Amino acid sequence: MKHKTENGLQETIEKLIKAGTSFDLVALDELYHEDLQIIMFTAEKQKMLANKTAFMEMFAAKKEANEQDLNTWSAIHHIQVKGDTGLVILDRKVNLTGTENLINLMIDFIWKDNRWQVTREVILTP
Repeated sequence: MKHKTENGLQETIEKLIKAGTSFDLVALDELYHEDLQIIMFTAEKQKMLANKTAFMEMFAAKKEANEQDLNTWSAIHHIQVKGDTGLVILDRKVNLTGTENLINLMIDFIWKDNRWQVTREVILTP
């Protein structure tokens, strides 16, 4: 059980990174809220939107293709818990498009069903 504290939220973000980088679909399904919204801005400032289904399908395709696990590097800059909501701002090195890039993320969480769940990820690719 993850605790409704900043330490619990940090544990959850670490679990999210591990699950995402290893394409652990069971863990991702538990971590992503059913109404997950992904908002990604490319270096060219193009906006791409995705929901839980689309993001899970992307990870499933990577797993099915036996892709190598992604980089787990992260730098967490801010963790905040306010009531039943949480926010984590961090940098990650990831290869989502064939090239490893540094991305900035702002991830919103909600405490529901006795655990932290991701409701929104805003991804900025510099």
